[in-house]
Amino acid sequence: MNKQIRLNHLLLTLVLLILASTGNCQELIKFLKTQQEVVNIDSIKGNSFFKQTYVLKIRQPLDHKDTTNGFFLQRVFLADRDPARPVVLITEGYAAGYASNPKYINELTTMLDANQICVEHRYFGESIPDSLDWQFLTVENAAKDHHRIVELFKKYYHENWLNTGISKGGQTALAHRAFFPSDISATVAYVAPLNFGVEDGRHELFLKQVGTSECRFQIEKFQREILKRRDQMRPLLKQYATARAYQFPITLDEVLDYVVLEFPFAFWQWGYDCTKIPDSSSDDQLLFEYLTKSSPPDYFSYEGSAKYRAFFYQAAHELGYYGYDTKPLDNLLSVKSAKGYLNQFMLPSATPVQYSDNTSRKVEAFLKDDAENVILIYGEIDPWSASSAEVRERGNNYKFVLKNGSHKTRIASFEEKTRQKIEKQIYKMVRATP
Repeated sequence: MNKQIRLNHLLLTLVLLILASTGNCQELIKFLKTQQEVVNIDSIKGNSFFKQTYVLKIRQPLDHKDTTNGFFLQRVFLADRDPARPVVLITEGYAAGYASNPKYINELTTMLDANQICVEHRYFGESIPDSLDWQFLTVENAAKDHHRIVELFKKYYHENWLNTGISKGGQTALAHRAFFPSDISATVAYVAPLNFGVEDGRHELFLKQVGTSECRFQIEKFQREILKRRDQMRPLLKQYATARAYQFPITLDEVLDYVVLEFPFAFWQWGYDCTKIPDSSSDDQLLFEYLTKSSPPDYFSYEGSAKYRAFFYQAAHELGYYGYDTKPLDNLLSVKSAKGYLNQFMLPSATPVQYSDNTSRKVEAFLKDDAENVILIYGEIDPWSASSAEVRERGNNYKFVLKNGSHKTRIASFEEKTRQKIEKQIYKMVRATP
């Protein structure tokens, strides 16, 4: 008899949970349909961690200062856990199509048992205006996009919010906080650079010191070997481009130069293994395949770089970037100088751009003087750590650098003791229970 009672109780509990879940789904849909900014709502299959997942199109002004300039639709992925739980806001720096993967979930979302909102950056993916007026692609306008989304969803989610992003997404998260400090309770920015020039200058110095001298020697030796075999590499590069229908804004010889110049940055950024660099006794094909795997020529082609064209504009206008040190290879390069390469052939056509560091200085000042509840995560050998941000020691702020960590560094990358410390601080910042 007692067994039957327990079984009945279990079944009743299950039914109540299902009814509660269904009620939450209906409430969220009802809420979304009453919001004028939400233009489109599509239910998609999401991670089983969530009760419901939607891809939304939200109407945003092209220019938040003057709405007469028109609007565009911004793609947003909403993964609902529970309105009584915190919200992790992912400020993606590029396209956000990955968020449609049913397996996708951010490590902070599971940590905080949170809802998750992933916002595609303006001018990327499916969030591209009908007319590409580049003057409206600013960090401030992007921050205001995120501010409107926070204002919109705070009507439904009343617990604390944390924003986060990786690389350019991390830059975007920090800028959002700098422009709207009260929007979010906490920020976790991964491998986010804070540059102060189109060619910041610190990255080239970093590449002269990172790792061991033996590894740096191997890298330069490999670069020189590739350039010494230019006559053999040129037809391989042409074959590579033809097979992919790639065209370039520069000659094949110049493409080879830039792929070789890019190699050390890419090598350290993604944490390649020095012991696997082919030596000078290797044949042409092996050398070429290793080069293009580590530093793909696609980056310098019209077709391969198309999805990054908006980023190149932002880098030349506000975000800054890195340059190349040509001196060690001067006698083997066909280009006389790599100075200004971003503006010369990486930008959208017929787009005059003038760089200003005002936005970076604003973010820098916020982190130095006013920031609270900010965690910065970097990898020690990632070249982007050369222009890493700094945050004031007061205000429950922390910066963690993973020894031998690359651009792939996440909280889960750290050893257990440090990981637990980071997680403890995040719980404290968001006032969430583990």
